[in-house]
Amino acid sequence: MSKDISKMRENYKKGFLLEDQVPQDPIVLFQEWLHEAINSDVLEANAMNLATVNKDGRPSSRIVLLKEVMEGGFVFYTNYSSRKAQEMQERPFAAINFLWLELERQVRIEGVISKVSRAQSEEYFHSRPYGSQIGSLTSHQSKTISDRALLEKRYEANYKKYEAEGKAPLPEDWGGYVLKPDYFEFWQGRESRLHDRITYEFSDEKWIINRLEP
Repeated sequence: MSKDISKMRENYKKGFLLEDQVPQDPIVLFQEWLHEAINSDVLEANAMNLATVNKDGRPSSRIVLLKEVMEGGFVFYTNYSSRKAQEMQERPFAAINFLWLELERQVRIEGVISKVSRAQSEEYFHSRPYGSQIGSLTSHQSKTISDRALLEKRYEANYKKYEAEGKAPLPEDWGGYVLKPDYFEFWQGRESRLHDRITYEFSDEKWIINRLEP
């Protein structure tokens, strides 16, 4: 007999979040939480849900990996011909969401999307394992394919082609994006569902901090 999901619940007790104890800069708080997640051995602590919207207003989401937090925002990489890339081209706004269940925490971030420089994309691309470089070169991401064997055959051919050099050329349709944030919500689970929710909203060249009811 399957478990009744309507009765599945946890009573969160691992932490609290008070507005008079948070830094003025939300990226500072995010980095603190990310480091705690990494040091707590959270699996894929840099995994995030990326939500985009197409030209018809229809949303879509998927999990991608955060690769850098810099002054300008949050950096991730993908294929520029993919569905998400096309949606970000049409509407350059996105939301990302981090869930660290082991710490009973969640962070929601919204902002404007733009591409990183070609040089930055190339530097990151060639820092990846050779097999990952070949995988990105091989896959025409989000395109229909009739048989996995065709993909594997293409991969093997590319692998052998560049094996002597030990690296693949950066594909023209592959690179990075940066999300420049204008909104954060930090969520800390609390007992009896009275969770802590602290938001940062960028207005008049500064971050405004507020508490939301759970």
